[in-house]
Amino acid sequence: MNTNLDFAKQMQERTMLFALRVIRMSQKLPKSEEATVMRRQILRSATSVAANYRAVCRAKSAADFASKMKTLIEEADETALWLEMLVRSEIAKEAQLKELRAEADEILRICSASHSTITRNQRKGGS
Repeated sequence: MNTNLDFAKQMQERTMLFALRVIRMSQKLPKSEEATVMRRQILRSATSVAANYRAVCRAKSAADFASKMKTLIEEADETALWLEMLVRSEIAKEAQLKELRAEADEILRICSASHSTITRNQRKGGS
């Protein structure tokens, strides 16, 4: 059994579910101009997390993997920012976004650790 493949499939599903949860949350945001701007931004970044994780899984080399993972990390971090902005701007309540914020942070930690490992291994191997 290939545990890396199992993990990749689990993360594909996890990032997909995260994006879907953000979509559902965004549908409940108020119709104000400010909320609309943030809705568009968070929908773009959260769905990009799922799309970019799939791209990571198709990487052709360690360098390609690291590059794609870096993009994924940027999108996950941006999603975390928009979730925080929704709370700080009082467009959404902290309690409503607590689980989504925790998931964004966890995805960010997992992907950052993976990126660190691959870049460290590239330096060691001279790739």
